[in-house]
Parts: sequence; structure tokens; C-alpha cells
Amino acid sequence: MKYIAQINIMTRPEILDPQGKAVKLGLHNLQMDTIDNVRIGKHIRLEVDADSEASARETVDAACRQLLANLIMEEYSFELHTA
Repeated sequence: MKYIAQINIMTRPEILDPQGKAVKLGLHNLQMDTIDNVRIGKHIRLEVDADSEASARETVDAACRQLLANLIMEEYSFELHTA
């Protein structure tokens, strides 16, 4: 069966996010002063062929831990749906 994983990867809250800070300053320059604490991350969509949802979850989790996310600086979450 084919599954679609929607993965979100964000820098850990204690890690400085210079890109987020730059976007926040840009928004404030546009008089959007009510916006605060901007964080920039990655969104990855991938398809997985697996026999079960549990197997697909294991595969996506392994991909995140081993390649997609830098676990020292980032954390990840994902949702899995059938294709």
C-alpha cells in the first residue's frame, strides 16, 4: 500500500533561528508589529510503499532520524495518510 508522509522539521526552541529573526524584522518593517517569534523550518512530502501503516511509520521515522533532520539542532513530526 502507498502512504504519503507530511514531515515538518523545525529548529529546537533553544537554537537561534537567524532566518526567522530576519523575517520577523521584515514583517515589522511592514507594520505587522503583532507578529512575534517567527521560526523557519522545512516541510517534506514523500511517498512510502509499505505493507502496513506501522511499517510506513517506521520507515519515515528512520528517514527523519538518519537523514532528513539534524537531531542535535532540529526536531521533527509527521503525519501519515494513505495515498
